[in-house]
Amino acid sequence: MNYTGVRGIEAEVEAEVKVDADANVDVVVIGAGQAGLAAAFHLRRAGYVPDRDFVVLDHSPRPGGAWQFRWPTLTYAKVHGMHALPGMELTGADPRRPSSEVIGAYFDRYEQTFGLRVHRPVSVTAVRESGGVPWAERAGDVAGRRLLVETSEGNFAARALVNATGTWDRPFWPRLPGQETFGGRQLHSSSYDGPESFRDARVVVVGGGTSAVQQLMEIAPVAAATTWVTRRPPVFREGTFGAEQGRAAVALVEERVRQGLPPRSVVSVTGLPMTEAIRQARESGVLERLPLFERVTPTGVRWHDGRTAEADVILYATGFRAALDHLAPLHLREPGGGIRMDGTRTLRDPRVHLVGYGPSASTIGANRAGRAAVGDLRRLLGTPPRPRALPRPRPAPAEAGVAGSLAS
Repeated sequence: MNYTGVRGIEAEVEAEVKVDADANVDVVVIGAGQAGLAAAFHLRRAGYVPDRDFVVLDHSPRPGGAWQFRWPTLTYAKVHGMHALPGMELTGADPRRPSSEVIGAYFDRYEQTFGLRVHRPVSVTAVRESGGVPWAERAGDVAGRRLLVETSEGNFAARALVNATGTWDRPFWPRLPGQETFGGRQLHSSSYDGPESFRDARVVVVGGGTSAVQQLMEIAPVAAATTWVTRRPPVFREGTFGAEQGRAAVALVEERVRQGLPPRSVVSVTGLPMTEAIRQARESGVLERLPLFERVTPTGVRWHDGRTAEADVILYATGFRAALDHLAPLHLREPGGGIRMDGTRTLRDPRVHLVGYGPSASTIGANRAGRAAVGDLRRLLGTPPRPRALPRPRPAPAEAGVAGSLAS
């Protein structure tokens, strides 16, 4: 890959015409997390000019994707399985800093380095066929028709769409009998802001994923009592998670997507990594799991056998669902509730690509999906612009403390 200097590309970007709302563009990218930025990088590398040929829209107030909303006690040292964005490593990070700050700054620098010109905060309210009838119900040249992307910044008419909206905006709350009667506090893990607000409280944690385990281990030392419940027994994974295991996990998710079913959570196919901290928490009894209770009571929870647990707080670490409501006018969903795909391309409308969804819902998967989506779009849209040289990133200033880096 060829590179130019960062100042050269910054001057080039400044000289480019800024796109106006109600404009025609080749591609709209919705979302600027890992998957959206990877797609934007590959669009720019292929020769598409930001704010002329494509536009990146992000609902969040600042760079960082979902990472910017992570709780402050989730330090960078506790993050596992995070892969660098294409073209630029993260080095010199202080592992003691909150991951929201470290990765937020990294994403910000990435956007500036490659001149991606992300528009934020912009809410996308709907994507629909510009002619009013979804492509799946029409015939003809799909590449010649445009999608109407309705946003808080105005409307964009796009020849193709890369959707990278992730899941953060759709926390999943399970419906459990008696929830409305509970006299204490109920919250989702997306609202968790650290252990201090749970001090001296009796806490029930619901959920078997990574967030449930991480938050439970933080809460247990300060709480009066903790109870961990899950629908299914958690599976703890010993040893390394290599390429073969990764391919097997992706294959399981892909099979559900091929069947038109909603994708399963990452933990459901990979298991929980057995770290030393988790091992100690299991030995101390913090991670002693109970099956899901039968109902919530005014003072806690009750199981079908009559057992009870008193509680002041119920924390639902029950995951998220894909944030795709804005795509509803395109009628992409199958009867099973999912969206069938070929790679990143939706089968019901080949102009629409989902990255960071299903098999690509991981940091390394998002990077690969961004590259694959752009390769497919270049074929769909016809002769692409001339590929461009991108800048070689300047080293970031080293932070105090132990240096860290993201895996390539």
